[in-house]
Amino acid sequence: MSTDSDLLWSPSPASTADSDLARFLDRLERTRGLRFSDYAELWRWSTGDLPGFWSAVWEHYGLDAVSGYDEVLGEAAMPGAVWFPGARLNFAERCFARATDERPALVALTEDGEPEETSWRELRRQVAALAAGLREMGVRPGDRVAGYLPNTPHAVVSLLAAAAVGAVWTVCSPDFGTAGVLSRLRQAEPTVLLAVDGYRHGGREYDRLPAVAEIAAGLPTLRHLVTIDHLRPASPASAWSPRGDVVQHRWAALTAGDIPLDVADLPFDHPLWILWSSGTTGRPKGIVQGHGGIVVELLKALGLGCDLRAGDRYLFHTTTGWMVWNFMVGGLLHGSTLVLYDGSPTHPDTDGLWGIAERAGATVVGVGAAYLTAAERADSHPAARHGLGALRTVLQTGSALPPSTWRWAHDRLGPDVRLQSICGGTDICSVLAGASVLLPVRVGRIPCPALGVALASWDRDGRPLTGRQGELVVTAPLPSMPLHFLGDPDGSRYRASYFDTYPGVWRHGDWVTVEQDLTVVVAGRSDSTLNRMGVRMGSADIYAVVDRLPEVADSLVVGAELPDGDYHMPLFVVLAEGAVLDDALRARIATAIRHRLSPRHVPDAVVEVPAVPRTLTGKRLEVPVKRILQGAAAAEVSGEGSVTAPEMLAWFAEYARGVRPSRTR
Repeated sequence: MSTDSDLLWSPSPASTADSDLARFLDRLERTRGLRFSDYAELWRWSTGDLPGFWSAVWEHYGLDAVSGYDEVLGEAAMPGAVWFPGARLNFAERCFARATDERPALVALTEDGEPEETSWRELRRQVAALAAGLREMGVRPGDRVAGYLPNTPHAVVSLLAAAAVGAVWTVCSPDFGTAGVLSRLRQAEPTVLLAVDGYRHGGREYDRLPAVAEIAAGLPTLRHLVTIDHLRPASPASAWSPRGDVVQHRWAALTAGDIPLDVADLPFDHPLWILWSSGTTGRPKGIVQGHGGIVVELLKALGLGCDLRAGDRYLFHTTTGWMVWNFMVGGLLHGSTLVLYDGSPTHPDTDGLWGIAERAGATVVGVGAAYLTAAERADSHPAARHGLGALRTVLQTGSALPPSTWRWAHDRLGPDVRLQSICGGTDICSVLAGASVLLPVRVGRIPCPALGVALASWDRDGRPLTGRQGELVVTAPLPSMPLHFLGDPDGSRYRASYFDTYPGVWRHGDWVTVEQDLTVVVAGRSDSTLNRMGVRMGSADIYAVVDRLPEVADSLVVGAELPDGDYHMPLFVVLAEGAVLDDALRARIATAIRHRLSPRHVPDAVVEVPAVPRTLTGKRLEVPVKRILQGAAAAEVSGEGSVTAPEMLAWFAEYARGVRPSRTR
């Protein structure tokens, strides 16, 4: 259980009264006579009365003035729940619902340039012009429009323009390898591609013109290429080398017009975008989500959960290839200003992202766990170096944080800054568990399941667990659950991904502990659990110990059941500069794990590696490496272009061929 020494942040009357959740609760009391004694009671109502809760969300955000509906939940079974039948919504139209030129819509920054603001009026003008251009290209509702774009205003304008037309949007970041892009976009079958000539990262420029030509050549459905001169002005048309049957258009010309925004009137479940699974275990899954589901889910998650406000400047360090980019764009639904940073978070040094936050006046900053742990390791003190007085909250996601990093964030970012650790995923493009302005923040614990999310921990037989680790499940539908997967006409791949283990119940694929007080601890992916002699442990627990050692720069642990019945659990470490993996360091690692964690989970071997392969969103490749150790070929476990340090997959294959399990104590 938590102790007072674990307490990092407590709600105050002011922080609660100013929140969107306080206004929601006031509305519930005034219009429905509902009062709740605490968050737990509110959450239980939100998950026990789905029509009541989601209709209240609909009214709170003014959607009742936009569209009526026949009923809230026409079909409640999973998969296949039908939300708000009869309703009609367009994501792009709702993103402009709270527009005001008192504040900018976008603030764009590069590593070294000054902030460039885009007003709401200018954003609407560009979206209207590009939407008209797409229609002139023959794009109609349901057609696919793709981007090959970094985190710049071009990407936001393109998404909103495609949504305005009713086209289905998808995007790949230009740091993806060409094979990784084609493995996704060939499935999407776009007729239009919007692409940049390159991007900047870590003080370097990366020319992507040859990649654009290769991508265009590899998309048989492509009919139009929109070229964006991002690195250099006016690259000649021949430099892009489109196919002869692909018509080339200039971004500047397409977005030059000044016409009213024409927004398609769409049913609630009309497809909005395609998000992609990591592709680390095969062909990436194309996850299709709808206009209405995303609108109501992100209004709820960002407003009632994250407490995002109209006056906020909302920065999430991400590429366009991670679902948090879409989660960030959802800030427009609340009238927030998006801070778009195209660059490295560690340029020119570890505190680079905090310098960006200072220059932009960011009030809400989102980061991956790896960035915070790296800053802690570097003994960084962002609040002492940068003016972060505007900063109110930090959203952290991607993986679990070690306890020391929770404390570092509280101490080094400012005692009034609330650290919100959130757990969710691409599958729902939202939050399953996170924070609330009604609840304190304690070390190592996500404060609560999100409102409307019937989250639970189940054992393998489907029995609920309290205070014990089990599978993270969601027992009732959510509006942003996928409509379907691409190339899955009978839904078999969709069902296998979430519903095969517990029929009719969403299995998310994480190990989770839900305490009596509803605090949540996520221990890592359930398909990469370390199961030593029947005792299960999440890999995050190992990293929380090992990554604190100054000699270890990065690490990867897997537990593999081998064909001969043995169980091999190696720990792979990337050493810090100057460190040597000798018997003394191996002994220190083993002792640290034995004493701080579990004697049963001391690794069988501690092995030095040049790098730890990760997904393009920063997650360690535990399952693919486990499969390689079990005999799978490297090419079978990961889609080409889907990982960093891909050469390491061959390295692990070599290791697997020579592996001889022996306990390292």
